[in-house]
Amino acid sequence: MVEADLERAEERAEAGEKKAREMERELVAVGMNLKTLEVHEERALQRENSFSDHIQSLQNRIKEVKMVKILGSAVLNMINLHRLYKIVELEEELRVVGNNLKSLEVSEEKALQREDSYEEQIRTVSARLKEAETRAEFAERSVQKLQKEVDRLEDELLIEKERVRNLTEEIEQTVQEIQTS
Repeated sequence: MVEADLERAEERAEAGEKKAREMERELVAVGMNLKTLEVHEERALQRENSFSDHIQSLQNRIKEVKMVKILGSAVLNMINLHRLYKIVELEEELRVVGNNLKSLEVSEEKALQREDSYEEQIRTVSARLKEAETRAEFAERSVQKLQKEVDRLEDELLIEKERVRNLTEEIEQTVQEIQTS
């Protein structure tokens, strides 16, 4: 009966160890997913910074174009129709720049949406990681409990073996006494 209990305890300990190894593998997979998400987030931030720089550059360009327009207005009084055409051309360029700016704003908005999505994914993965850690801790506690039970059963086994050895010696001594009498 003690051996059967010991075998069951060993089976439970092996099952607990197997579950702990599975939890470790799952934890490693979650960690790799988290690193991938961090890389994606970093790329999104880099793109956002690039867009911000480009927008600033375009805003500076708009300021320059506006200055040219102001100067062009002052010069319009002194130059011929050809210069008037040049101003129209600059206004067209300004319109194109404005359209580009709108396009960049849309791109920036999409980048922000992706960033929000990445943050949500990170929260989800973090929650899953926490759950996996909790399961791993539970498995570890179970393994520890099983190990304590195995240790207790081994101690009982040693005590029983000692008792059997003592009984065997008593029986042998009694048999010798009976034989010598």
